[in-house]
Amino acid sequence: MTVSYQAEVASSTSGGFTRLLFMWKGSLWKLIYRELALFLFCFVCISAFYRYTLPDDQKRLFEKVAIYSEQVLKEFPLSFVLGFYVAYVAGRWWNQYEAIPWPDKVMHSIALSIYGDDEHGRMIRRTLMRYINLTLTLVLRSISSAVKRRFPTYDHLVEAGFITQDELQLFLSVPNSEFNTYWIPCTWFISLLKRSNMEKRVIDSQGLKLIMEEFNEFRSKCGILWSYDWISIPLVYTQVVTIATYTYFAVALIARQYIINNDSVKKAQLEIDIFFPFFTVLQFLFYMGLLKVAEQLINPFGDDDEDFELNWLIDRHTKVSYLGVDILMRRSPALVKDKYFDEFNLILPYTGAAVSYKKKTYRGSVHNMTVPEDQQSMFLPEIVEEDEEDRSSSRGNRVTPKASLTTMHCVNCGAENNSDDGLCVHCANPAGMTNAKSQSLTRGYYSMVLSWMKLWWG
Repeated sequence: MTVSYQAEVASSTSGGFTRLLFMWKGSLWKLIYRELALFLFCFVCISAFYRYTLPDDQKRLFEKVAIYSEQVLKEFPLSFVLGFYVAYVAGRWWNQYEAIPWPDKVMHSIALSIYGDDEHGRMIRRTLMRYINLTLTLVLRSISSAVKRRFPTYDHLVEAGFITQDELQLFLSVPNSEFNTYWIPCTWFISLLKRSNMEKRVIDSQGLKLIMEEFNEFRSKCGILWSYDWISIPLVYTQVVTIATYTYFAVALIARQYIINNDSVKKAQLEIDIFFPFFTVLQFLFYMGLLKVAEQLINPFGDDDEDFELNWLIDRHTKVSYLGVDILMRRSPALVKDKYFDEFNLILPYTGAAVSYKKKTYRGSVHNMTVPEDQQSMFLPEIVEEDEEDRSSSRGNRVTPKASLTTMHCVNCGAENNSDDGLCVHCANPAGMTNAKSQSLTRGYYSMVLSWMKLWWG
């Protein structure tokens, strides 16, 4: 159902993207032509009613309403609201596609880990993949109208070969009819895998672990896919955007009318009577087109042109699963030497149509740079010691405190010291340090006192 146009835009030639404007399926024109026709019809009716039917006094009133409506539209944040909404819906749309599980990894792990070319081994592998595809079909059948139309009842699943009649009776006997029971085939998968392991059909415990890891990932994506259908975008958000868009163009039906008698407005309109609202139609294409994009992407499991091709996925997964675990395992090609087995310099051929795509290998931006020969000689550079100033600047411009000009003396041993931490480097005395100046002053004081005492006692 999705519209693919990758081939049309494979090269950016002149007018390449312009050709896309003439496509109909999934196009802007297909989405909005009804709303655009209704908008133009209402616009023309209002314009004719204003020009040819209203009396002069009511025309003045209509003109005032039109001028006021135009001022309101200028402050209407429609582009802001629509931009966020469409970006959110488009991101959610792609996340839902990524949540669709593919059975290929489970298929490869089963083909690798469960051996046996006899009929019983083939039945085990095929039945495991049938349970996987049945789980996915039950999930898609509960969220997609296209898949529901294909399998409206469980009997149609029996007819398509996804489930046997006995399995259907067992499926319907589970007392959980009020819940979605797509997980029941997953329990059958686990049970059959367990029996296969007990029968020594699984190659080893690592193979069993590999199968379970891929199966759990598949089961997790089925749950995520179902949750996307269960938890929708908040209804109020969708209502706000829809009301804002339709209200904007309902007001524009009056606001964008050409005013006949108001001189100030006529001057602003350059007195050009454009009966067809050309630029308003362009605005309608942009804004209404964005809203229609969101409406089409909000549920990708329906019948729109951009919805996912789920029935094709079911067909593809079923066919590939059976081929991968059964038929292709028994029809592997023989081991032979490849064409370039003995060649050292491998060169692959090109056709005449593709030879222009052959390009030189990129080797780096300075690959062709040359160094003069006189500068290519190697030598050991001379290492120069840094002085104290350079060291201090290289350590974050930290200034090393200068040593004190006054010589310090230990009060314990009397040795000279210049220690910054207050400890003597000779006796490590923590009692304190004294400098030479203070010692000389103290000695002078004591000698003066002694001389006075001698004179006093005579």
